[in-house]
Parts: sequence; structure tokens; C-alpha cells
Amino acid sequence: MLAVGSIVIRVSDSARQEAFWSAALDYVAGHRSDDFVLLRPREGAGVSVSLDAVASERALPPRIHLDLYADDQGAEVARLIALGAREVHWDGRPADADYVILEDPEGNRFCVVDAAGWAGWSAHREG
Repeated sequence: MLAVGSIVIRVSDSARQEAFWSAALDYVAGHRSDDFVLLRPREGAGVSVSLDAVASERALPPRIHLDLYADDQGAEVARLIALGAREVHWDGRPADADYVILEDPEGNRFCVVDAAGWAGWSAHREG
């Protein structure tokens, strides 16, 4: 059996990205080296996020991105922007979309999804 253990994000500035993603997700460093940081949930189980300081070209649209589910999407988007994220405006986004596209301080894109309307979200979080 397989399970997702960590999602790896390529970064240029490990310290800056560690500060952003730790605050964004309330994660803590579980392992750190000169060019790699593994962030894990502060409380309980969950998928880790690894920051890998390896030069790579940015591709748009990205081939993969994170969807972060939020009970209060507006508050989370505002909090993430205050941490250094930027909103991405995309002409193809439907007017009734339940997601907001953001990028971290280095331009890695992710979405904040309004989970309030998804009945399975609360049950999923509670285990």
C-alpha cells in the first residue's frame, strides 16, 4: 500500500520559504539540512511539505499545485497574503469558483478552496 508522505516544493530561499509555509500551515521543521527542510504538522498526523533548494525553472501553468481547504476562505486568503502570498488573477477562473489562486513568496502557486460548502470536510478533518 502507498500513501502520500510529503509534497516537495522547489525553493531558492529555504529560510524564507520555511517561514512562510510553517506559518501558513502551522507546521514545524521535522528535519533540516543545508538544502532541504521537511515540515510536518505541529499537531497530529498529516501530509508533510518538503522544501528542496534545487534550481528549477518555473512553469506556468504549474503541472501540480496544492489545494488548501479552508473553513473561512476569506480570512485564510487575507492571512496568507499578510504572510507574503500574492493573489493570482486568471481569466479562465469561473465567476462562481470556490477557490482563490495564490502564490507563495517565490511564485509557487496554490489554491485556497472554500470548504464550508463541502459536507465531507468536517468529517474528514475529525477523522
